[in-house]
Amino acid sequence: MTSVASLFTPLLLPSWLDPQHIIQAAGASALWVVALIVFAECGLAIFFMPGDSLLFAIGMFTAVGVTAGSGPLIQYGDRFTTVLVVNAVLLVAAVAGNVVGYWIGHKLGPALFRPRQGLAGRILNPAYVDKTDQFFAKHGSSTLILARFVPVVRTFVTMVAGIGRMDFRKFISYTAIGGVAWVLIAVQAGHFLGQVSFIRDNFELALILIVVISVIPMAVEWLRARRVQPVSSETGQTR
Repeated sequence: MTSVASLFTPLLLPSWLDPQHIIQAAGASALWVVALIVFAECGLAIFFMPGDSLLFAIGMFTAVGVTAGSGPLIQYGDRFTTVLVVNAVLLVAAVAGNVVGYWIGHKLGPALFRPRQGLAGRILNPAYVDKTDQFFAKHGSSTLILARFVPVVRTFVTMVAGIGRMDFRKFISYTAIGGVAWVLIAVQAGHFLGQVSFIRDNFELALILIVVISVIPMAVEWLRARRVQPVSSETGQTR
């Protein structure tokens, strides 16, 4: 039966970015496809991938199947072993992606993120680096942990750390903590909440809620910036 939520999901996630579609289409290779996507999002400036919802979805499919009553779609032995393998692979992918992103920023950052026309200009827009840099300046090294839960910022924060020549030992410590927290929270949430019949039967709605929740930090920052700008303008006028 088509739910109301399923009618709106394509507006937020086209089919080729729909986590359930990705995992089902990948079949037996689903874990490795998801790991590659996580690696790319964390290290290769591919900011439009469905990171949070994809981790939630693969966690859910370690506990349930595509249809009600079917066995888990993702299996590597028993359930405990499956969850362990999935978490381990995705943790490595997330942290490895950040390390690659750091060194790309360290070696090639200024040359990559410059104004240009076309698709490359939209993907490697210097504005993304500026926004991430502001986030970094506000929250310090803990940004590497907080950024894991903020779309777009998650993608560019490691490159900004590399461009800024952040001490690598400090970087790897904070990024590892963030990677562990992000993967464990999202995958385990999917594994346990996905077994709740209401969530499993309304998976599209769950995806929409994940997308909405994931952009809340960005919305809050945007509203704060909107409030500060008029004050700054008024202050400038009175001087």
